[in-house]
Amino acid sequence: MKKTIVLTIGSLIFVAGICLTRGIAQDSPQWGLPNGAIARLGKGNIGKIQYSPDGTHLAAASGIGIWIYDTATLKEVGLLAGHTDWVASVAFSPDGRTIASGSADSTIRVWDAITGQHLRTIAGHRSRVYSVAFNPNGRTVASGGQDASVRLWDADTGEQLRSFTGHRSKVYSVAFSPDGRTIAAGCENATVHLWNTDTGQHLQTLKGHQSWVFSVAFSPDGRTVASGSWDDTVCVWNANTGKRLRTLKGHSEWVWSVLYSPDGHTLASASGDGTIRLWNAVTGNHLRTLIGHTLKVDSISFSPDSGTLASGSRDNTIRLWDTKTGQHVQTITGHTGAVLSVVFDPRGLFIASGGEDDTIRLWDTNSGQRLKTLSGHTGGVLCVVFGPDGLIFATGDVNNTIRLWNSDTGKLLRTLNGHTDWVRHISFSPDGKTLASAGEDDTIRLWNADTGKHLRTLAGHRSWVSSVAFNPDGDVIVSGSWDETIRLWNPDSGKHLRTLSGHTGQIYDVSVSPHGDTIASASWDNTIRLWDINTGEHLQTFHGHLFGVLNVAFSPDGRTIASGGGDHTVRLWSADTGEHLRTITGHTGPVESVAFSPDGRTLASGSRDGAVLLWDVSSFVQLAVRPLERRVTTLGNIKRTALLQNYPNPFNPETWIPYQLANDATVTLNIYDQSGHIVRTLDIGHQKSGVYRGKASAAYWDGRNQNGEPVTSGVYYYQLRADDYTALRQMVIVK
Repeated sequence: MKKTIVLTIGSLIFVAGICLTRGIAQDSPQWGLPNGAIARLGKGNIGKIQYSPDGTHLAAASGIGIWIYDTATLKEVGLLAGHTDWVASVAFSPDGRTIASGSADSTIRVWDAITGQHLRTIAGHRSRVYSVAFNPNGRTVASGGQDASVRLWDADTGEQLRSFTGHRSKVYSVAFSPDGRTIAAGCENATVHLWNTDTGQHLQTLKGHQSWVFSVAFSPDGRTVASGSWDDTVCVWNANTGKRLRTLKGHSEWVWSVLYSPDGHTLASASGDGTIRLWNAVTGNHLRTLIGHTLKVDSISFSPDSGTLASGSRDNTIRLWDTKTGQHVQTITGHTGAVLSVVFDPRGLFIASGGEDDTIRLWDTNSGQRLKTLSGHTGGVLCVVFGPDGLIFATGDVNNTIRLWNSDTGKLLRTLNGHTDWVRHISFSPDGKTLASAGEDDTIRLWNADTGKHLRTLAGHRSWVSSVAFNPDGDVIVSGSWDETIRLWNPDSGKHLRTLSGHTGQIYDVSVSPHGDTIASASWDNTIRLWDINTGEHLQTFHGHLFGVLNVAFSPDGRTIASGGGDHTVRLWSADTGEHLRTITGHTGPVESVAFSPDGRTLASGSRDGAVLLWDVSSFVQLAVRPLERRVTTLGNIKRTALLQNYPNPFNPETWIPYQLANDATVTLNIYDQSGHIVRTLDIGHQKSGVYRGKASAAYWDGRNQNGEPVTSGVYYYQLRADDYTALRQMVIVK
């Protein structure tokens, strides 16, 4: 199905903080698209948030960059993109003219808050930067990171001014005192450290927490320091003596963020229990609890007048609260959690994504707009798969359940229970009648897709089963496991047919080529391997990814393979020659899922950065065209006659129908409509035994009837007759 998304990505122009992008709506999530991407679905997950000093804007760090919101309209007015990993922290300078961001890519970036221009990149940390802060005069940026260092930088030049040592632990949070002479750091070793910023002298080590300290903040008068910890408490300390003044208890999970209001009257704390608590900053008395978020609250920020509190949560909303009444005022939505699975429906109408935020989202493939958000899972959605006709889809989650949904209405049809651990992957049989699920309970389970009845359990893997797939004929199931093996099974009997070994790391994904002859496997050992499904022979190994290959997919014609990796990249390969065609960059987190559109022109990739990106890969897919039919036919010894799945499917206006012959035969193909009437007969004639799969040898249909007229959209059936062999398959035309 041809894409109608046309985007012109030019320079971003900011006027008084308002971003205008030529040809794109002001509130479009298509700002800052990576090179080669044609659309972005979702706005990434939410990290730290901060009000601008004048209160007119709110900056939200996310998996894909820093979003800038107008606080009057709650509309996004800009996106600062450029980090190559998730953004962990964001800070405005005191005059509001500059923004600093710290990222898991080990860098700090400085931006012009008025124009959106990237001013400089500050490198020096050896690992993730968790926190950044400006000193009160705006000339110095402090940073703390995974490399156990606190560093001071010249905000104008990027020059490192000082590095503080002695704490020997990851630094999760840094904060300047109001006079700028002291810096505090919250550390993983349950301590808070204070240094003199002028001399570098270590002043105090504040001990009293029982676990990691995630957040630190000075009171506006500089007399006290507050800290929030994994031990579920907030501690308040005398900044001069280091004495613990009080411990605030009430949260039932760890405290991610603490902050004093600008007027100094209130101390706020945000927790993994989904609540924000407000405390009297002087007495420590609990004032009120703000309830509304459905997941962990990671970040909070007071407006300059102390009247409003903004909170960012793992439920991917930003909520605004009236601090005097505790009333929830407004919500900013549109962000998504980590995307764990993405798939096109067979009709080419939708893209479905499953996320860490327990939801499934359906997106329009033409406009990129979100159509529905489906709730019901009570844990992260690890896998999404459509049935062959696209009318239903199945999802699996971390709470061991499988759910079946109506694609058009979003209605939940049924819930399948039986796995005793996470459901990692799901696959429909080609006829849509059987569902196979792979679980962390080391089993594959087969279900009747219509009734939900459990049919049988396939046991034999010695560790988590991460992926499962049917071959196009539906008579073989392929499974990949963390035990580093691939197993082949007969779905009717449950019999184990063969075990393929060779990977030296956990197998994350397996895929069967559309022609049914080849298995691709993706592994933590950084390789993709191709295997002959009939003999189990290892055919090729692809090298290039770093930090594991998490998923793999064949293009509809079987000639191109896409893979997503822990190195944040998508890679394209020729399935024929093993040639590396292209490395696609742009995600800022591990790529958890890749999927080709039914016509093979577009690739969707879903990442832990919280976004789905669409890529035009038509030109690169063409590079992979090779005389595949010649390679396959030289294998000889075809074991059986078979009718294979047409490609592309769905299609418009033409398709190819592959098949294979065990013996010489006279071949005829009949095409039927849904009422069973013959639409077209293709008299292919006498054919020698062999495989007819490439476009040069497969049967071809131009989507026209016997009279040469184009047929209408819908479901059609094609039947192969080869002497005494007969087989029927389904295909879809979408116009």
